[in-house]
Amino acid sequence: MKRLVLVMVASIATVVAPLAVASASSHKTSHKTVSLSGGQSVSVTCSGKSLSVTKSGNVAVLVCASRPVKAPVAAPPVTAPQVTTPALTQQQKSAVASAKQYLSTMAFSQQGLIDQLDSPDGSGYSVNDATVAVDSLTVNWNTEAVQAAKEYLKTQPFSCSDLIQQLDSPDGSQFTAAQATYGATQAGDC
Repeated sequence: MKRLVLVMVASIATVVAPLAVASASSHKTSHKTVSLSGGQSVSVTCSGKSLSVTKSGNVAVLVCASRPVKAPVAAPPVTAPQVTTPALTQQQKSAVASAKQYLSTMAFSQQGLIDQLDSPDGSGYSVNDATVAVDSLTVNWNTEAVQAAKEYLKTQPFSCSDLIQQLDSPDGSQFTAAQATYGATQAGDC
């Protein structure tokens, strides 16, 4: 709370000084805008006149004038441009369908699923088509790691470190170390 007050006081001080000079040297209206947070209100004096503070959203408008001035209308929010993903080719659409089918039968890591799709013993898609297909899916890889850990534990007992190693291994499921640890822990082995 003290930090916010100090920042606001410093911000207002840098705005009030030029306003005071502008008001003393002429009778023109001076405007300054300062971003504030937390909805704080401040009362300051500018060359013997009251400095009005109006708030619009998270912006406070400070006006030093001999008569009240309307606050400017807030600008509409800026929206980020939409990112469009390129359309999938027919091979990539087929790879997506194969990936979904694999995921419905057993757990896969992201890399394990790509390898399954591009393997000559699996689906035989190109590495690019398999990668694009898997990347286009919305999959919680941590959930897949938990499912894979449970599948391993159904077949044989593992120590915590051995199960993590099996889940993380290039010869095993190929989950990341974090996903493998999460999976083993959530499966109750650690």
